[in-house]
Amino acid sequence: MKKYLFGPALLLALAMPAKAQSVTWQLINEYPATALTGEADRFFADTVKDRTNGRVLIEPVPDAKSGLRTKDQLKAVSEGRYAMANSFAGALADESAIFLLSSLPFLTPTPEHARALYEAAAPLYERLFAERGQKLLYVSPWPPSGVWSSEPLSGRAALAALKIRTYDKTGTEVFGQVAAAANVVSFADLNARLESGDINAVLSSGDGGAGRQLWKYLKYFSEITYAIPLSFGSVSLAEWNKLDEATRRTIEQAGRETTDRQWQAMNGRVEKNYAIMRENGVTITRPPLEVTAALAAAASKSLIEWHTKAGPEAARAVQDYQARSLK
Repeated sequence: MKKYLFGPALLLALAMPAKAQSVTWQLINEYPATALTGEADRFFADTVKDRTNGRVLIEPVPDAKSGLRTKDQLKAVSEGRYAMANSFAGALADESAIFLLSSLPFLTPTPEHARALYEAAAPLYERLFAERGQKLLYVSPWPPSGVWSSEPLSGRAALAALKIRTYDKTGTEVFGQVAAAANVVSFADLNARLESGDINAVLSSGDGGAGRQLWKYLKYFSEITYAIPLSFGSVSLAEWNKLDEATRRTIEQAGRETTDRQWQAMNGRVEKNYAIMRENGVTITRPPLEVTAALAAAASKSLIEWHTKAGPEAARAVQDYQARSLK
């Protein structure tokens, strides 16, 4: 009979419980790490790492380094190519018109209004992601969208001369009625289009624009408070369901904290962005009434079309939001 000798170190190792295996999720985002959504990803990653003692690690992949634009990110997560994505809502309109809700023109004049609209529509958003095999974990608002342009937006003639980049179908419909041209262009592709002269204006916040340094090409920014759109941080349900219940609860809490942090981060963000823009030679103005009136008239037509496409549940969410706003 063979004899087996076990040393003290081996006996101790056998007696110890197996260490929990860590999980790493890549989190893709088309926008820069310095934009508000990039900050959301970093905060979420750090919070999850801290709360799970490093058992769940989130690896942010900003600035379209995944090779994907926002409109393709949702599908990539559904198909399991990436575990997570932070996706700009307006770029997902082909999936559902409801994704256009947060970027409807002139519906949310303040961050408080934008949050009320989000809360009214939260169940719809959660269902949209669940139907695509994903779980919505957090949201990140953008500062108000305005118009970056190569010339001042001084009147109807200047508005009509715009060849503007928009970020969703509604924006294209609105500006298509009043500008020379309006087309959706992914944020990651902006510099090349501006360099070539294909576009001479960009619908964007000072936040995303500051991150991408649009001031190299566009020296004017018009405050029109067009919209305060959202981006969504979601995870594949296939990955989510691999976690134990306690870990899922911990990550859900991290998601709620990230959402709260992002709304709070809106405080003073516009002023900070504007300061950086002015330091880089950008003139920030409010356009004349004839410009805002033309945009409002164009927006009213697009809003009617959106209500038809989005359906009664989305319409009820807007009505709920408007009822809250009037209180």
